[in-house]
Amino acid sequence: MTVLSTRPVRPGQTTSLRAPGLDWLLMLATLALVTMGTMLVWSATSTRADLTGGDADAYLRKQLVNVAIGLVLMVAVLATDHRWVRILAPLAYVASVTGLVLVLVAGSTINGSRSWLQLGGMSIQPSEFAKLAVVIGMALVVAERTERRWGRSVGTLEVIGMLAIAGVPTVLILLQPDLGTMLVLSATVFGVLAVAGAGRGWLGGLGLTAVAGAVAAVSMGVLKPYQVDRFLAFTNPGLDPRGAGYNTEQARIAVGNGGLFGQGLFEGSQTRSGFVPEQHTDFIFTVAGEELGLVGAGVLILLLAVVIWRALAISAEAGDLFGRVAAAGIACWWGFQAFQNIGMCLGIMPVTGVPLPFVSYGGSSLFAGMLALGLLQNIHLRSASR
Repeated sequence: MTVLSTRPVRPGQTTSLRAPGLDWLLMLATLALVTMGTMLVWSATSTRADLTGGDADAYLRKQLVNVAIGLVLMVAVLATDHRWVRILAPLAYVASVTGLVLVLVAGSTINGSRSWLQLGGMSIQPSEFAKLAVVIGMALVVAERTERRWGRSVGTLEVIGMLAIAGVPTVLILLQPDLGTMLVLSATVFGVLAVAGAGRGWLGGLGLTAVAGAVAAVSMGVLKPYQVDRFLAFTNPGLDPRGAGYNTEQARIAVGNGGLFGQGLFEGSQTRSGFVPEQHTDFIFTVAGEELGLVGAGVLILLLAVVIWRALAISAEAGDLFGRVAAAGIACWWGFQAFQNIGMCLGIMPVTGVPLPFVSYGGSSLFAGMLALGLLQNIHLRSASR
């Protein structure tokens, strides 16, 4: 794959194509995850006539279309001049907030959360794009202010500005309510602030505020009853095995069935029987555990680790503050979301309904992830051209 060079173009000079500067390890690991995820989605849905209407390949075709669109979005961001990325960042943030408002006004409720917009035959989840919008918005605020102050450390005004950028989408997501996305976004914001250089007092205060907010949300009835039941089932899996604890119980059975090498792709007994709810989306890891075993699930986790490692490496090598903070924020987002998703499949995290990056079925999550991948490559190309 070749992309447009990010080097400044001098008068009379033509723009050349530049391929060697790509982070190929990041690219290959991500494409391997996408390929693996597509096969797992196919396996999880091929025998589910209630989902496919009798067409075993229906979700395979849909996911391939999602992958194709995601690749186009990735290349578009990758090939965009770095200066335009910063110019367009506020527009991306405003579009994300607008989408979240529209969800509350005219969104569709799925699994108890009003998180979806129906656009023709496609469902869009704006909260997935909000994660990336918050990362680049916070990175832009801290970069613009500190660069104007000639590289001085992050101060109170910068932290307040970054929290304001994150606060609007967070409140809108809480109103849906989408607890899983809110947890991922909160962890991402904390990571961005830490990388940007916020003081320990700010970080400690935010941690205490988050704990107090969680207690208040439960005591004031902000959370829906089914969300509270999920947390209770997490603390005591045997509390309601046929109700709130059903998902976790079935997920653990599926993963345990896999053994070392798994039962074989398309051969998982729990998967073929449809015992695990939302197995092609939130619980896609259980398909890997049952059909590919410990080895296959380990490979999937290793690929995710490589992707997160490369994002952190790009952050460390970035030539400007915007790139460093944005890349680190993306790594925090993917890292915590992957931990949350896999953790709830293993019973070590509560069920909150977040997709596994690049693996779960769905357009919104994949599109947001591929846009973030394009931004990482864009930052890497700029650093390599210096």
